[in-house]
Amino acid sequence: MAEFYDALETRSPDQREAEQTKALPDLLRRAKATAGFGRILKDVDPAAVTSRAALAALPVTRKSALIQAQKDEPPFAGLNATAPGDLARIFLSPGPILDPEGRRADYWRLARALFAAGFRRGDIIHNCFSYHLTPAGSMLDLGAQALGCAVVPGGVGNTESQVQAIGLVRPQGYTGTPSFLKIILDKAKELGSDVSSLKRALVSGEALPPSLRTELDGRGVPTLQCYASADLGLIAYESPAREGMIADEQLILEILRPGTGDPVPAGEVGEVVVTAFNPDYPLVRFATGDLSAVLPGPSPCGRTNLRIKGWMGRADQTTKVKGMFVHPEQVAAVLKRHPAIRRARLVVDRVNDIDSMTLRCEVENGGAASVEAVAESIQALCKLHGQVEFVAPGTLPNDGKVIEDVRKLT
Repeated sequence: MAEFYDALETRSPDQREAEQTKALPDLLRRAKATAGFGRILKDVDPAAVTSRAALAALPVTRKSALIQAQKDEPPFAGLNATAPGDLARIFLSPGPILDPEGRRADYWRLARALFAAGFRRGDIIHNCFSYHLTPAGSMLDLGAQALGCAVVPGGVGNTESQVQAIGLVRPQGYTGTPSFLKIILDKAKELGSDVSSLKRALVSGEALPPSLRTELDGRGVPTLQCYASADLGLIAYESPAREGMIADEQLILEILRPGTGDPVPAGEVGEVVVTAFNPDYPLVRFATGDLSAVLPGPSPCGRTNLRIKGWMGRADQTTKVKGMFVHPEQVAAVLKRHPAIRRARLVVDRVNDIDSMTLRCEVENGGAASVEAVAESIQALCKLHGQVEFVAPGTLPNDGKVIEDVRKLT
């Protein structure tokens, strides 16, 4: 049995980098031809973007901005390269955010993740992702069909009916959220129904705690997970090695300091930003709002693409202090004024029923920055008074947080 979905998964990192960066100018030309990216990339020469460093200089487009942008310019804020009527489907995800699905086979690229999870041509998959308005059901359905699998479109809810269908059809595997898989297994046990045909699962949409994975494995359903979004499709996926998630082959993944366009050093937690080679919806430096970090080296399974730790929380840490919003971008602007600060975290607290905030800054031996100067920058950029505390490098947790709200309002 083949170990890899295709030869792309075992390319040398240098070959992958060369082939992806070679494809960047065409992607950018297609993006720039859209109304939305035509504005965002108006000063960018696509022919000059032929490296990761050049890509890192381009503007970031944030998912958090799509809701208003799509209201202003429906349906896709002008970011689509394919006309809405030429698409296969149009989805409405929570937010609400509209997402296009093109007519290509395996549009969302989930076949690769299914293959890594052990699914093969001829398998039957019981798909318990939603088919209603949101694209998750379609993502896994199209990926399964591309792999040559049959699909039971179970959708969500109706647990007894799900158990009945599994008993009648005898599918080899499950796709859906991990918690719903447990609910199905529990219901089958309660009803005395045989669902032992399930031998593998690919889950997503929520966290998979180690305790739940251990339970599912112990009940005869070895479970792997993937990381996908309604805008981008597959972003990363687990292999049987279960050591991090491997980036999909049809995108360039960056980890940026939240609120900025700046890549973080390898291993540091930051925001997942993706450039997807999708001719219908050519998203360039699309900030997902999710946190993760790069793992060193290739996966033990033999796949050579970049690995991330998986989902580690949300990057959007906007909070309200004394009735005013403070954004990660404002904290980043403070840091840009003071290059001696390596890393910082704005801690928001409440003392004597009054909001307060302290910018804790990692500075080497005091560096060239001064507490007073940094405090002045906070006042100027955040329009609020803030305390400043210098700490030694390595003091702040590596969790991607730029703003930490520790107020207890109960």
